[in-house]
Amino acid sequence: MAVTSAAPDTAGDVMTHQLATLLRTLRHGHALAGKQDIAEAAAILKPANPDAIRLGDDCAAIPDGDGYLLLASEGFQDSFVRSMPWFAGYCGVMVNVSDIAAMGGRPVAVVDALWSDTSETAASILTGLHDGARTYDVPVVGGHTNMRSTHNSLSVAILGRARHLLTSFDARPGEVLIAAIDLRGRWHDPHPFWDASSTLCGTDGAARLQGDLELLPCIAEDGLSRAAKDISMAGLLGTALMLAECSGVGMTITLDDIPRPEDAPMERWLSAFPSYGYLLAARPEDAEAIMARFRGRDIAASVIGQCDSTLRLDVTWGDKKETFWDLARTPLMGFAP
Repeated sequence: MAVTSAAPDTAGDVMTHQLATLLRTLRHGHALAGKQDIAEAAAILKPANPDAIRLGDDCAAIPDGDGYLLLASEGFQDSFVRSMPWFAGYCGVMVNVSDIAAMGGRPVAVVDALWSDTSETAASILTGLHDGARTYDVPVVGGHTNMRSTHNSLSVAILGRARHLLTSFDARPGEVLIAAIDLRGRWHDPHPFWDASSTLCGTDGAARLQGDLELLPCIAEDGLSRAAKDISMAGLLGTALMLAECSGVGMTITLDDIPRPEDAPMERWLSAFPSYGYLLAARPEDAEAIMARFRGRDIAASVIGQCDSTLRLDVTWGDKKETFWDLARTPLMGFAP
């Protein structure tokens, strides 16, 4: 009796199979599962007042005079803090500053809450926090420290300010999606971090990094974009999905157009958390001006997709197209309009 194989038997079938397998792997990965968990918290914390500050953005944006105060926080669990204490401290500043920039803001100050099982581990974490604060030119102004804990955990909160916002709620059908990513980095194995930041600590490159971040508030203030997110642990597609859900739009993303290091496999790159990586929605006529600003600072930038009204995130690779997620059928975080 002949045994038939489920394996693809033509070049087109191979590409279709590869795309379907890639998207299935990303769809069921730990990173997106973590974002789905947000829906449970959102259901409990959802404001009763319709005029309250909206949940789902990279920072809480609190109206303040002629602008907005921005408030955000990040937490790091024991396994990461224990294995990379200095880098965990550094990331406490780095990822928070990235959230502020993604909202079109500039950082003002950070505070931390640290639990450590030894003073030596605490010293390494705090040194990383100090070095990150120096690199990004944002002061550490207070916090909480416990060096007699049974575990190692770190939480860092940040305050920033914006004149004009970039939000997760303002992408519109007909706009293009731009990815801007600093490819001048390295992997932090075994974690999915693409680090184009920490090697600049204590060097003249720190000033360059601060200037790179200044691009985001300037883009907001010049009216070139109203919607953006920094690429997070959800990876590029997961971050695009969060932006799409909050804005109530769909998107089609072309994988071949995503800025990517030459030696980075597609699956690994789509799972990466880059230290400097942003998605921005913009009018087609403003796209070149936005990309020119990033490219002028040697940051890779390209149009990677389009926003539409489908509520789906579709992905093309080569000449093949698959649906990654259908928000009309399966919400992600529960922040749809």
